Amino acid sequence: MIQVIFLQQPNGELLGFQMTGHSGLAEEGYDILCAAVSSAAYLVANAITDVVQVKADLSVSEGDMSLRIPEKAVFLCRTLLQGLRLHLMGLQEQYPDNIRINFTEV
Repeated sequence: MIQVIFLQQPNGELLGFQMTGHSGLAEEGYDILCAAVSSAAYLVANAITDVVQVKADLSVSEGDMSLRIPEKAVFLCRTLLQGLRLHLMGLQEQYPDNIRINFTEV
């Protein structure tokens, strides 16, 4: 199962995310859910760090990704992180046994 934790301030503003695991929907390399989640996560991470040029804490390894933006960059990254949340929540509705999303205050 893919576990996603969105990091948020007490007021609900998103500061980043942590993703771990594999969906188990299909073999590695053929899993459409893992591909969808990975692609969305990389798009948002690359847009934040390379397009918007925010100095985010980013960590990537096999089956894991985490990104955290500084609080001063919330306004710059709000739309990207909200879009990722919306996209992943849609995937969770389609594949409730394969992806779980949670939120934690930081």
